[in-house]
Amino acid sequence: MVRMSQERMDARRRQILDAGRRCFVRNGFHATSMQDLQSETGLSMGAVYRYFSGKEAIVAAIAAEALSEVAGAFEEGDGALPPGLEDFVDLVLSGGGPVMNATAESAGLLVQIWGEALRSPSLAARLREVMGGVRALIGALVARHQERGGLPAGVPPEHVADALIAVVDGFMVRRAVYGDADPAAFRDGLRALMAASRSPET
Repeated sequence: MVRMSQERMDARRRQILDAGRRCFVRNGFHATSMQDLQSETGLSMGAVYRYFSGKEAIVAAIAAEALSEVAGAFEEGDGALPPGLEDFVDLVLSGGGPVMNATAESAGLLVQIWGEALRSPSLAARLREVMGGVRALIGALVARHQERGGLPAGVPPEHVADALIAVVDGFMVRRAVYGDADPAAFRDGLRALMAASRSPET
């Protein structure tokens, strides 16, 4: 029996994950069967099971990749100090990767991952781990703004980070459900709100 090279095995695994991602975006996690996944890959069912024990394992692998992209979008921006608080959102909305490019499909996959975390303790724990790191990165940037006088020093940085993450989460839900939420328009609206909050009362 000819042994597959590691490169070919990695390519097969990638093929299955990409097919799974397409199926899950199109039909959702629970409406997608192993037969659907096998058909989408173009491989035999045995080949699919060689790499993954079942649909749950494929879901977990895709979710892990998506969460890593979330963390990576923020890690790439670490060390840079955006000129204003509203520009923190750009770290997500203009970030790279299939999840963080803010398309309706990618946003939908992220929302599905949140939903799956409600029933999967292991996925929920991974989500908390990743978002805890994201919160720390944003909190550190907020603290630097506070040191420079760009933000009130009396608010804990992690509280500001939580609010910014919630704003981005809300955008992703809107993008997933309605499909017409425009990142540029969203950033414009956010900047207008931030500018209004800094304007003196008349």
